[in-house]
Formats: sequence, C-alpha cells, structure tokens
Amino acid sequence: MRKSLLLFIIALFSTQSIALTEQERGLQIITEVDKRDTGFADSKASLNMRLIDRKGNESLRSLKIKTLEIIGDGDKSLTIFNSPRDIKGTAFLSFTHALVPDEQWLYLPALKRVKRISSSNKSGPFLGSEYAFEDLTSFEVAKFSYKYLRDEMVDDIACFVIELTPKYKHSGYTREVVWIDQLRYIVIKVDYYDRKKSLLKSQTFKGYKQYLNQYWRAGEQLMTNHQNGKSTELLWDDYQFGMELTNRDFDKNTLKRAR
Repeated sequence: MRKSLLLFIIALFSTQSIALTEQERGLQIITEVDKRDTGFADSKASLNMRLIDRKGNESLRSLKIKTLEIIGDGDKSLTIFNSPRDIKGTAFLSFTHALVPDEQWLYLPALKRVKRISSSNKSGPFLGSEYAFEDLTSFEVAKFSYKYLRDEMVDDIACFVIELTPKYKHSGYTREVVWIDQLRYIVIKVDYYDRKKSLLKSQTFKGYKQYLNQYWRAGEQLMTNHQNGKSTELLWDDYQFGMELTNRDFDKNTLKRAR
C-alpha cells in the first residue's frame, strides 16, 4: 500500500514538473509553425489587391512579389505594382530582421526617388490599403512573446489560439490573437489590437495549397478594419519556388529599375 502511494506521488510530481506553462506552450506551437515553413529558399508570386471602402466601392491593383529566405535572420522581399497606371512601377523593398529594426524602402515613380520607411512609421498604412508596413515583413519568432490561450474551432478546423505580444519598438499593436490549424500548423485567422487595446483589424487566410510537398500558401487573405469599415483582399496566384534568387535581386540601389 505504501509503495503504491509512493509511486502515485512520484508520478504526480513528475507530471507537474513537465507540464508546460501557457507561455511555454505558446512558444512551442509557434516554433513548430516556423519550423515547418523553413527551407523554401526563395519564391515568386503574382497577386491582385482589392481595396474596399466602407460603402462597398472597390479598386483593384495588380502586383508581383519575390522573396528570398535568409536563414538566421528575416527574409527579404520585393513587391512591384503593375497597375493601375497611377501607381505602376511603385516598388517596395523589405529586409526583415529578428532582433534589430526592419529595413524598408519605397520607390515612388511620380517622385522618382526612393523613400526609406522609418521604423517609427511602420504602423502606417501601406499605399492606402488596410495593411500596415509592419504587416508586410516575414514572421520571426524572436520578435514576439507568446501565450497559449485555448483550443477553438474555426470553420470546422481545430485550432490552437495563442497570443502574440510584440517585443520590437514602434508596433501599432499591443497584441495579436492568432488561430493556428492544429494539423497543418498554418495560420487561419489573426485579430490585431491597437495601442488602446481595442480590436482594430482581423485577417483571415483561405484557399491554402501545398508546394514542394511541405510549404502551405494561402490563395486568399482578407484584412478587415473594424474601426473604419474598410477592407483589403489579396488574391495570390502563380507561386514559383527554386528561382535561384540572390541578394543582388534585392539591392536597394537598383530599386528604381525593378521590374
């Protein structure tokens, strides 16, 4: 009897010692998300951006984007607008970093100059869309702290729900609440809370396809601003990988000639 009781107590304390805190569980989940999306090297894609105002009026933009994965740091990306005519040739270059401020530049053909985006302005809107400049950087684990909140169903998908708190300066968000597919470890939904801790925006991801037997990419993203009634939809197409892109393809000195 005493031996059975002793074994029960040992087992109980062993279970308690390996139980994860909410913060450890959150970090564990997001680390798995990051792990499964590491190693794609580079990619190109085309997309349409649809801007919808509070009255339902729409405007359409055509873009292309290429990305270079940087192991040990954040990715580099170059976005170029093909239409409409008034913003054709506009180019946006972003160098994401894990532990130091991101670097971003915007080329405006009407002004014929490259403008550097200050880290203090990263919460500003990207060319009239509901995406902020900070939304356009690659995800890096070190930029946030994490907390597991609960399990929850979203559109019949079992999800982990975790809270992300930015650790970098000048974020426009106090926190993000993220729903992650428990099977594929991909993001289904994100709620963004502003500096007043009020719900500002929600983003949903749909139409996922798998590439190279590993990497999931959403075909549709919708960012809805709950405070101004506007939204921005991104429709992705023609994903390509293994393009042998290099740092020279992301040179800010050639941003004016980007095509």
